[in-house]
Amino acid sequence: MLLLSRKAIVTPLIICTCILGVGLIQFPQLQKLISSKKSASIETLEKEIKAENLRLNFLQKMPTFGYDNLIADLVYLDFSQYFGDDEVRDKTGYSLSPEYFEVILERDPRFLAAYQSLSVSTSLYAAMPERAIAISEKGLKSLSPWVPERSYYVWRYKGVDELLFLGNAKAAQHSFAIAANWASKFSDPESQMIANTSQRTAEFLNRNPNSKYAQISTWGMVLSNQVDEKTSKRAIRAIEALGGKVIRTPEGTNKIIFPPKD
Repeated sequence: MLLLSRKAIVTPLIICTCILGVGLIQFPQLQKLISSKKSASIETLEKEIKAENLRLNFLQKMPTFGYDNLIADLVYLDFSQYFGDDEVRDKTGYSLSPEYFEVILERDPRFLAAYQSLSVSTSLYAAMPERAIAISEKGLKSLSPWVPERSYYVWRYKGVDELLFLGNAKAAQHSFAIAANWASKFSDPESQMIANTSQRTAEFLNRNPNSKYAQISTWGMVLSNQVDEKTSKRAIRAIEALGGKVIRTPEGTNKIIFPPKD
C-alpha cells in the first residue's frame, strides 16, 4: 500500500515536471529570438521561427496527462512575447500567430481571452482570417451561452473577421445574430449592451450586406476592445475611410460619428 501511495504521488509530479520542461526549457528559441533581436539577421530570425514552429507542432500532438490548461497558459505567455515584440515582427511578420492558437484552443477551447487575441493577431496582422475563423469554429463546439460566461464574445470576434477581412456579410450576420441571442440570456448591463449592438449590426447587414454603418460599427468593436496602439490606429483609419469620424471625449473614450448616409 505504501509503495502504491508513493507511486500515486510521484507519477503526477514527474508528468507535470516534464510538461513544464517542454514549455519552459526545451527549444528556447523564442527567448533567444527576443534577446538577440537587435543584431540578428533575417536568416537567423527565420531559422528561429522555424524551430519555434516545430516546438508548437510538438506541443499540439504530445500527450498532456490532464494538464491541458497548464499547456494552454504557458503557450499563451509565449504568444504574448512573440506578438509584443514589434521590432522582430516588423522583420518577420506574424505567420506563427495561428500556430500558437492551434495549441492554446485545442488544449483549452474555453480560454475566452485567447479568442480576441486570435482575431487580432491572425486576421488583422497575419492576414489569415480563414485560419482564425476555422480555429474559432472548432472552439465554439465546446462553448455554450453559459459556459464560459460571456462566450457570446467569440461569436462577435468571428463576425468581425467574416465581415471586415473576408467580406462575407451573410456569415457575419449569422454570427452577430447568435452573439445577440447568447448575450440576451443575461440581464447584466454589459451583456444587454452586447445583445443590442450585435442585433443592430445583424439587422444592418440583413437590410444592406454592403452597409458602411455595419462596417464602421464593427471597426468600433475592434476599437473598444482595449487593443494596442497599432490596432487602434488601424481601426480609426478604416472608420475614416468609410466616411466616419472618431472623436476622443473628455472622459478618454472614443466616440464614433457615422456618415449622413449608409
